[in-house]
Amino acid sequence: MPAVEVDDLVVRYGDLVAVDHVSFCAEAGAITAVLGPNGAGKTSTIEVCEGYRSPTSGSTTVLGMNPQTEQTKLSKRMGVMLQEGGVSLGARVGDIARLYCDLYGKGVNPSALLESVGLGERIRSSYRRLSGGEKQRLSLALALAARPDVAFLDEPTSGVDITGRQLIRGIVRELADQGCAVVLATHELDEAERLADHVVIFDRGRIIADGTLDDLRRGHDEIRFRTSPTLAVSELSTALGLPVRALGDGEFVIDGDAQHVGALTTWLAQHNEPLADLRAGRQRLEDVFLRLTGGAL
Repeated sequence: MPAVEVDDLVVRYGDLVAVDHVSFCAEAGAITAVLGPNGAGKTSTIEVCEGYRSPTSGSTTVLGMNPQTEQTKLSKRMGVMLQEGGVSLGARVGDIARLYCDLYGKGVNPSALLESVGLGERIRSSYRRLSGGEKQRLSLALALAARPDVAFLDEPTSGVDITGRQLIRGIVRELADQGCAVVLATHELDEAERLADHVVIFDRGRIIADGTLDDLRRGHDEIRFRTSPTLAVSELSTALGLPVRALGDGEFVIDGDAQHVGALTTWLAQHNEPLADLRAGRQRLEDVFLRLTGGAL
C-alpha cells in the first residue's frame, strides 16, 4: 500500500474549484516532488493530506489513516515543514528544538538534531535573528523531530545558500533511504530534478503529469549547444527540418536526438559558426514542465 493515496480529490472555495478530481500516490522510501504554478492546487492538496484542510469530495489516506478523522494519531508519525511561520520570534532555537522533541517523544536529541542541519552554533539565538536560510533549516529540523514515516516538505531549499542546499538535499535523500515517504512541494525545478524519484505536475487544479523523470522525458530528446548569438535560427531550422529555439546568451536547443548532431555540426562549419558546449540527451525537467504547462514555474 502506498504511504500517501489521493483519490478523486476535489477542493472548492465557494465557486472556485482549486483541486479538480485529482488522484496520485506517494510511496514509502521515495521522494515525490509536487510541482505547479501558483494557484495550481498543489498546496490545497497537501493541506488535505496533512489534515489541515477538509476535502469537498474524494478522499486521502496517509499511512493507512484518514487525515481528517485521525489527525492526532497521524501527527505522531508525520513530519511537516512549513515554508514560514508557526514559531515565536523571541523563542530561542535550542528551546524550540527541545519543545518539538519532547512533544513527539521519539527520543531525538535536540542538540544533535540542530547539529545535523548546521545550526549547532545558533542554539542560543532567537528565531528573529536567524537568516531566511537558517529558518528553513530549523523548520526542517522540527519536521525531523518526529522521526517521520511520512514527511511533507514545503520549499525546503528556498532562500538557502549553496552549502545549505547540499546539506538539505543529503538529509532529504537520507530520509527516503530510511523508508520515509517524502512529499516535496517546490517551485525550484533544479531541486526537484536532483532529488525526485517521482514527479507530479499540477496545472489549473488538475494533474497533467505523473511518473518518474524518465517517464516524463521519454520520447523528448534534445540537443543543446552554444554558438554565435546572431545565429540564423530559421535557416538552421529549415536545413535540419527541426525546430530550433534560442535560449539567450548564445545558447540554443533543438528538439532532436543524437542522430541529428552530425547535420548540425556540418551546417555550423559550412556557415563559419563556432560550436561549444554541445550536449544531446533527454530533456531537463524545466523543458518538460514548459512543454506540458506552456509557462514558467
